[in-house]
Amino acid sequence: MKKPKSLKPIKIRKMLIKDLPQVLNIKQSITKFEKTKVKITVLKEHIRKEGTICLVALADGEVIGYVISEIMTNSFGLDQGGWIEDFGVHSKHMGEGLGQALFTALFELFRKRQIFEIYTAALWDSVDIMSFFKSIGFDRSNFINLYKKL
Repeated sequence: MKKPKSLKPIKIRKMLIKDLPQVLNIKQSITKFEKTKVKITVLKEHIRKEGTICLVALADGEVIGYVISEIMTNSFGLDQGGWIEDFGVHSKHMGEGLGQALFTALFELFRKRQIFEIYTAALWDSVDIMSFFKSIGFDRSNFINLYKKL
């Protein structure tokens, strides 16, 4: 197994509206995501919504990673469960243990809220993401992801 690079001192805190430009820059650094005012507005509304847990990781005052999640009630046959909607680590900082640190903080916040089942979705051919989720304890669930295009 590849040893992670040494990680700069990082701080993990709640995501703020002012962090969104840097969050979207991270998303652009790792995907073909295009920033639009609509997407920024949707993210602003989402992180203000009751029941969301959105965190950022900072090094030297710069956002270098993020996770966006929420608490779902009466979903997936559960009274309550956590749902990870999106996460990212800037491509310059991959392999430094930052994702692990973000999810450790997230899982602690879920535990404090008595949430013990957490779900997410990933594309089957996203080998790196699937490998990462397996490394932090995720496994297949009993759910099948369904899709309909309108």
